[in-house]
Amino acid sequence: MAANWLKSRQTRYTGYAVLYSLVIIAVLAAVNFLANRYDKSYDATANKQFSLSDQTVKLMKGLKSDVKLTYFGETTSFPSARDLLDRYASLSPKLHVTYLDPVRRPQQAKAAGYRSDSPVVVENGPKREGAKSLSEEEVSGAIIRAEKTGERNVCFLQAGGEHSIDDTGADGFSFAKQIVERDNYKTRTLTLKGAAPEAGKPLNLGQAPGAEGVDIPKDCSVLVIGGPQTSYTPATVDAIKKYVEGGGRALIMLDDPLKIGRGEAPAENAELVKLLSDWGVTANKDLVLDLSGMGRIFGLGPDISMIIQYDSHAITQPLGRVPTAFPDARSLEIKSASNTSVEKVVSTTEESVGISEIGPGGSVDPRKGKKGPLTLAVAGTYNGANSVKGRFVVVGTSAWAQNGFLGSRSLANRDLFANMVNWLNADEDLISIRPKTPEERPLNLSAQRLSSVFWLSVVVFPLAVVGFGIGTWWKRR
Repeated sequence: MAANWLKSRQTRYTGYAVLYSLVIIAVLAAVNFLANRYDKSYDATANKQFSLSDQTVKLMKGLKSDVKLTYFGETTSFPSARDLLDRYASLSPKLHVTYLDPVRRPQQAKAAGYRSDSPVVVENGPKREGAKSLSEEEVSGAIIRAEKTGERNVCFLQAGGEHSIDDTGADGFSFAKQIVERDNYKTRTLTLKGAAPEAGKPLNLGQAPGAEGVDIPKDCSVLVIGGPQTSYTPATVDAIKKYVEGGGRALIMLDDPLKIGRGEAPAENAELVKLLSDWGVTANKDLVLDLSGMGRIFGLGPDISMIIQYDSHAITQPLGRVPTAFPDARSLEIKSASNTSVEKVVSTTEESVGISEIGPGGSVDPRKGKKGPLTLAVAGTYNGANSVKGRFVVVGTSAWAQNGFLGSRSLANRDLFANMVNWLNADEDLISIRPKTPEERPLNLSAQRLSSVFWLSVVVFPLAVVGFGIGTWWKRR
C-alpha cells in the first residue's frame, strides 16, 4: 500500500513538473510571438536619439501606396542598418525594406538602382530617390521626394538687399535653402534686374534672362521675402500684391526700422508696410524686448525674444513647448480687413515690452514701452475672386531664419520655418518636428573631480567592500 501511495505521489509530481514545463514553454512562445509581431521599444535618452521624429511618424502613417526601400552595403553592416530601417517598417505595412550586398549580388543591386553615393534607395512606382547617408534626415527626405509629385518651387526674392540663399555665413539663408529642399522643394533666387526703371522701360522681375514685366512667375509655389534692407519700388510691391491676391503664397519677413547698434537700420519700406496694412497686418515701428530672463539659459540677451508657448495654429501645433528665438523683432497687430482673415501664430509672454525709442549708445527705458504679450508672427488668407485663395505669413524679423538660428540644435527655428513654408503651400501633411542631428554630450571633468572619481572607484569603494566582508566573517567565526 505504501509503495502504491509513493508511486502515485511520484506520478503526481511528474505530472506537475511536465505541466509546469509546458506552461513555461507556452508562455515563452507567446512572449516571443508577441515580441516579434509587436516590436516595441522605449527610448530613455534625453534628446530621443533612438526615436523617429514626429515628421517621420506622420509621413509613414500617411503612405498612400506601397513603397520599397533598399539598403545597399556589406552584409556585416545589415544589423546596424536594421536598427534604423526596422523602425520605419514597424510604422507602416506599406513600406517594404530590402537589404542587398552590391559586392555579393551585383546584378540584383544594379537592377534595384544601386549608386555608390546612395546607400539607401526609395522606390514609389516608377520614381526613385536616393538618400546620401543612412540617417533619418536623409531617409525621410528621400521618402518625401518619392511621395510628392509635381514641381514645387520656393523663390527667394532679391529686390532690396534681402538675405541670400548662397550666403553660408551666420547671417545667410543657405540653411533655409537646405531645409526646404529636404521637403522636395526646388529653390531659386528671384532677382530684380534694375533698382529703378529706366526711362521708358519697365522693371524686369524673374530668373530667366530676358524676362519682361514685373509679374512674379506663376511657377513660384512660395515666395520668400527675407528682410529687405532698402525700400521696394511701387512696381515690386504691386507684383507682390498681384501674386498673393491671385492665389500665390508669400512668407514676408520685415526687420525693425529702428537703429540698433552701429549698423544702419533697414528702410521703413512704406509701400510694403501699407500693403500689409491693407491685408489686416500692422507692422509697428518698435523693438520687442524679452524681460522674462529666459534667454539667459541660452546665453542670449533681452533683445532676443524666447518663445516656448505658441498661439493655436496648424503651423505651431506640433511644436508644443520647444523653444524658438526671434532676435531684434518688431511687433505686429492684426485687424479685420476686406477679403482677408488673419490669425496670430507667435506671441511673446506678458514679460515683454515694445520699445519705440532707442537712446544714444543703444540705451532703452523698458518703463516707456508697450507691455506684452506682443505678436511676432501672423498667418493670413486672402479670399480673391472666383474662390481663389492666397496665403501669407508675416514675421516681424528676418534674423530668426538666419543660418546662426536655423542651425541651432537647441532651438526649433528650422521646424517653424519649414512648417510655415509647408502651410503656405498647403502641404499640411509635412507640418511637424523634423529629424534632429544626434546630440553630442561629452563629459568634461576637472583635474580635481577626476582625482575624486579615481579615489572613490579604485580605493574607497573596494576597501569598503573588503572591510564589510571582514566584518561579516569576524561576527560569524
